[in-house]
Amino acid sequence: MHIDARELDNNTIIEGDLCIVGAGAAGISMALDWNKSGKKVILLEGGGFEYNSEIQDLYSGNSTGQRYYPLRSCRLHLFGGTTGHWGGMCAPFDPIDFKIRSWVPDSGWPIALDDLVPFYGKAQKLFELDSYNYDLQYWQEKYPGLTPFPLDKDVIWSKMWQFSPPTRFGKTYKETIVKSANIHLYTYANLTNIIANDQVSGIKQLIVKNHNGKTHKVRAKNFVLACGAIQNARMLLASRGQAKKGIGNDKDLVGRYFMEHLEIKSAELWLKKPFSTELYTFDYSTRKPRAELALSKGIQEEAGILNGSASLTPLAIAKKQTPLIDVWSNEDPRKSFDKLVANFRESREKNYARKDDGNRAFELFTRMEQAPNRNSRIMLSREKDALGVPRPQLHWELTELDKYSIRKMYHILGEQMGKASVGRIKLEEFLWDKNDHSMPEQLGGGWHHMGTTRMSEDRKKGVVDANCKVHGISNLFIAGSGCFSTAGAPNPTLTLVALSLRLSDYLKTS
Repeated sequence: MHIDARELDNNTIIEGDLCIVGAGAAGISMALDWNKSGKKVILLEGGGFEYNSEIQDLYSGNSTGQRYYPLRSCRLHLFGGTTGHWGGMCAPFDPIDFKIRSWVPDSGWPIALDDLVPFYGKAQKLFELDSYNYDLQYWQEKYPGLTPFPLDKDVIWSKMWQFSPPTRFGKTYKETIVKSANIHLYTYANLTNIIANDQVSGIKQLIVKNHNGKTHKVRAKNFVLACGAIQNARMLLASRGQAKKGIGNDKDLVGRYFMEHLEIKSAELWLKKPFSTELYTFDYSTRKPRAELALSKGIQEEAGILNGSASLTPLAIAKKQTPLIDVWSNEDPRKSFDKLVANFRESREKNYARKDDGNRAFELFTRMEQAPNRNSRIMLSREKDALGVPRPQLHWELTELDKYSIRKMYHILGEQMGKASVGRIKLEEFLWDKNDHSMPEQLGGGWHHMGTTRMSEDRKKGVVDANCKVHGISNLFIAGSGCFSTAGAPNPTLTLVALSLRLSDYLKTS
């Protein structure tokens, strides 16, 4: 069922069993999981079904520290959310990502990979992917040409990725949501305030507004914030009616530990002789699974570095591509993404042969987790948006471990390439000086906002518990990558949906 909140009488009271705020990947996944459940599910979306610049401007904000993309461009504010310009890359986290690592400060989740595996399978289906199998041998049997470099597997392994079409949740699941008898989708219903009881032990209601001057109240047994890591933290911090520091922020943790993936061209690989790199190069026309080069758990521990991976792009293509940080400088998120895709496809079509046996020079592009850092955070600006909510202020701050990990990963990879007589690696200039811990301006990210409402069983170390419930509040939950304790190496979309489905399962039985 669909209701346009602009057309409701002012001060309408909306009531249900479960209220989910945000109709992106996390929110829609949870709503679909409750379809035909017999429970009234309220799904709130701040935008509509189409892009609207006025609505998009509600996501505008400022940033300091390491250079970052315009916040207005980082998320799409409409039904379907950022799946509207998602690239479709899927891979699960590794077991080491959930463990306490002595060399990574504030690492460790209160859950393990095995706790998410059943929900990874369910998430996989939502992304229109058949097999939840990320084993290289499995894919080699389906595609015999996927041959890895002859490297020591105890040091370097091939981490597999699958590629969703990509699934646009706003289009793929619109009809199911709109026609559902128990899911009540309210568009143009922007959360502006969270009202707790006097003891701040439970949530009484939400206040939602829109540009038409309408204000409504939403009441439910349980509330789930699924607005993305920045917006979830922003709304908790801005809701100061009963809590002076913001909802769930009595330990000053809401908004802290903002994490991104560190994405940057870091080196070049020059092969000694031609070698088929079909396993490592992505082809948009077939969207076959591919692999990235990653370091084993034992080597990460031995070297004291973060988890990351390196992808290969033929140098002839890479040199013609616009750096990501420049592509994303456009304030219109639709145009910036279109520019990136067009740039990638054009350079690939002109320079890439289907069988790349003849390529001997490759760009090595890094995707590295960011070390948890409490000083990397979301705060509130003094400026307010059109609905009266303080705008977000991002301070993106990195540590010495971040750059050290990138440099060390390529030193190890270079050694292994040399030992196996595969080729040689040439580091980019920003990695030459071991005493320089700063990151260059061209460092990018993947729009992978994580960690602002991190998970921990200790409320002194996290905002939510192992079931994504806000500490000390009986009926408020957070869905999405803001709950991540560490960022892992892969894109977060598959994992955030799996974690949201796990939360959904918990709410059904609680």
